[in-house]
Amino acid sequence: MRLALAAALALALAAPALAQTPAPRQPTISVMGTGEAELKPDFANLFVSVQTEAPTVAQASAANNTATERVLARIQSLGIKREDIQTVNFQVFKIEPPEEKLNSADKDALKFGANHRLRIKTRDLAGVGKLAGEILASGDMTFQSVSFGLDRQEEGGDKAREAAVRDAKRQAGVYANAAGVTLGKLIEIRDGSAQPVEPQPEMMRMRMAAAKGPEEVPLVPPATIRYIANVQLVWELAQ
Repeated sequence: MRLALAAALALALAAPALAQTPAPRQPTISVMGTGEAELKPDFANLFVSVQTEAPTVAQASAANNTATERVLARIQSLGIKREDIQTVNFQVFKIEPPEEKLNSADKDALKFGANHRLRIKTRDLAGVGKLAGEILASGDMTFQSVSFGLDRQEEGGDKAREAAVRDAKRQAGVYANAAGVTLGKLIEIRDGSAQPVEPQPEMMRMRMAAAKGPEEVPLVPPATIRYIANVQLVWELAQ
């Protein structure tokens, strides 16, 4: 009687431990996919600056306003609408004398500069080079950079993500076939980055600066804007 009771008690105590034993872990495969998409740009943004100098802040600002009005008239004469010319930044700053004048008599003469940065938007992509050449030929404004964009910015990233998923599926199939296993259900999707890849601004500025006049076409707009995306997919492996 006592022996049977002891055996029953031992089984009762062992039962919770047996119930807590973890199930075997389902084998998985994790793959990182990369995708690209190329879309034709819808517009270009050209950035220019108008800078003036004067002995006082007020004079520098006034001179800049006058110069900017000339620039606006010049840009509009090239076929750009006024609403497509926007102010990006305006600042007035003190100009430090050059080192060679630090000990001269006019070292204490203050000088101020004013800088007005403008963005010019155009949908005439074929005419971007000519427009840039006209800007370079102008004495009132300085070319800074150019960029190209899409009306639907998310479209490029979405297409690149779709391509990344297809790439991940392809890789997973290759691994599974090589290992002699079968893919099960997809259990996890980890979103990575999706962003446009633009030409380096420094290279564009160098090409623009190399032009000598409006008759030259110093910049050829890109045929497409390229997007790159990454995604990580995880599958179970079928038993």
